[in-house]
Amino acid sequence: MRLEIKDLHVHYGKIEAIKGVSVVVNEGEIVTLIGANGAGKTTMLKTISGLRPVTSGQILFNGEDISKMPAHKRADLGLAQAPEGRGIFVGMSVLENLEMGKYNRKDRKKEMAEDLEKVYHLFPRLKERAFQAGGTLSGGEQQMLAIGRALMSRPKVLLLDEPSMGLAPLMIQNIFNIITEINKTGVTILLVEQNAHMALQIADRGYVLQSGEIVLSDTAKNLQRNPEVQKTYLGID
Repeated sequence: MRLEIKDLHVHYGKIEAIKGVSVVVNEGEIVTLIGANGAGKTTMLKTISGLRPVTSGQILFNGEDISKMPAHKRADLGLAQAPEGRGIFVGMSVLENLEMGKYNRKDRKKEMAEDLEKVYHLFPRLKERAFQAGGTLSGGEQQMLAIGRALMSRPKVLLLDEPSMGLAPLMIQNIFNIITEINKTGVTILLVEQNAHMALQIADRGYVLQSGEIVLSDTAKNLQRNPEVQKTYLGID
């Protein structure tokens, strides 16, 4: 399932947040979008998932223009997002949060139960805490829950917004290992991440976003070797 963004422009009032961005995510890839705070990364994902309107340009999902399509219809097609800040329902149990991820599905309970077991296999801690309120989980557990909830919709393309934010180093490594596992099951991933070092380690390709514009794109390995990327995003002088 291919995701393609063509010459995308997005505004907040009179302020242009995304300025003619073009991005391609081929089926089976992990593609990362890196950049500083305020670069427009989260706006990009919100626009792709239908939470921000497009000023101009196109969002193509497997060749179909979904630029004006409502967010819930995009989810029906197989586009899911685990948002920045996780966005879990703090007063609901872990299980109830996961069940919210399948609201758009019409298939049988047996298949949904199978998917729940797959999520529990990826995130054993969620199974241990199935009946615990989401708001009582640690930051890392809440991130697992946000990703697990997105997976319950059986996405073809998964949008991940800052999955490592606020997590301890060991948990960050765990989350990125799981992202790789998810990709191996056939889910295409567009990853927005400030931790450029980790993102480029697992990605196939990457784009660098600055002030709403793509200033560099290449394979992840080449971006890791790029002197400007090393200096600005990897902390290497």
